[in-house]
Amino acid sequence: MPHPLDLADLRSRVQDRIDTELDRWEVELAEVGPDVADLTGPVRTLLQGGKRLRAGFAYWGWRAAGQDDHEGAISLAAAMEFFQAAALIHDDVMDDSETRRGQPAMHRALSRAHAERLWHGEPDRFGVAGAILAGNLCLGWCDDLFADSGLPPQALEAARPVFERMRGQLMAGQFLDIVTSMRPWHDLDDAERIERSRHVITYKSAKYSIEHPLLIGATAGGASQHDLDALSRYGVALGVAFQLRDDVLGVFGDPDVTGKPAGDDLREGKRTVLIARTLAGADDVASTQVDQWLGAPDLGTAEVEAFRELIISTGALEGVERDIAEGAAAARSALAEASGVPEPARTVLAELIDLTTARST
Repeated sequence: MPHPLDLADLRSRVQDRIDTELDRWEVELAEVGPDVADLTGPVRTLLQGGKRLRAGFAYWGWRAAGQDDHEGAISLAAAMEFFQAAALIHDDVMDDSETRRGQPAMHRALSRAHAERLWHGEPDRFGVAGAILAGNLCLGWCDDLFADSGLPPQALEAARPVFERMRGQLMAGQFLDIVTSMRPWHDLDDAERIERSRHVITYKSAKYSIEHPLLIGATAGGASQHDLDALSRYGVALGVAFQLRDDVLGVFGDPDVTGKPAGDDLREGKRTVLIARTLAGADDVASTQVDQWLGAPDLGTAEVEAFRELIISTGALEGVERDIAEGAAAARSALAEASGVPEPARTVLAELIDLTTARST
């Protein structure tokens, strides 16, 4: 059984389109000087990997509208990967992350290069500045690919508002995540903590990961409003479930699979639904322990394991697994309501529910 994102040779075609765009821009920027390779090289490396989920949802959104395969839809899919690269680069800066996909995060790589070259100034400041600029480049390249995709002008005109909504809501969602991480949690009750955490992941991750790419493709393809509404419900429900799974993997996942050290989300102090549910099930002693451990950058292996045991003992892991199952079920129900979605798009979108919520993703 082929991987659902390899039908229509999707992932290799998207990679080819990404490489072509990067080749073009490396030539375009060559006149600036060789130092620009410090920006374009790591971006190319970052765009060699990943699941290609956002590209897949954009492409199969196009096909879900009843459209045939089109090179313009491949360009649209590749644009989503540049958008994702920008989000990852900037997110790593904001989270002060050390790694991304098993490699140093871009701001860390630039900082180390600065130090190794014995340059003047602060290495970390150089790294952050360079990463911000690289992320901005990716945002610009995403827009270029969207505009120059080769899809009919009326298709791009229809999809442009969704594209702009995705861009704006992600930035606002990222800021919301920062605000939530800094506001005191202790003046909120358990339900409020859980709800706020879900609200953050809806706008920081769920919409730009699944709903918006899917709707960009489907809107460009001319899907009916009925189907667009159903696909929107599918995308939000599955997007939240996908992020909840990612949060679980951030604590319990295999570093060889996640590309990040075990327990890194705990060291970064991420206020996820998993942590909100942990506090909801914790007694005073356990709550104090969560306060001490969450966000501690020097959290050791033994403490990470103890934190995991606490999460399990409070019923938080079981509760989030239930949330994920409910989100997947809601996505299946919404897909069933999208009556105009033809094959093979319907089957692919159904398979992507399992793929994005799998425990080993």
